[in-house]
Amino acid sequence: MIATLALQSIGIPAGTFTGILLGLGMRRRSGKTDGLLGGSLLLTAVVAALIAWVVAIAVNYFIGSTP
Repeated sequence: MIATLALQSIGIPAGTFTGILLGLGMRRRSGKTDGLLGGSLLLTAVVAALIAWVVAIAVNYFIGSTP
């Protein structure tokens, strides 16, 4: 059941990962590196995507998604 919920909500972390890479990538290019985890853009994007995925799975589990 959890695997099905994870597959149903895979678009949310993918979009979050892409958005973080683009948004913070432009910000980092201008020299503002504060707010990055360990100074790494990739690590920050992965952690944000994982958090978004867990939240999306929890919302789908408790609210329920219609197939």
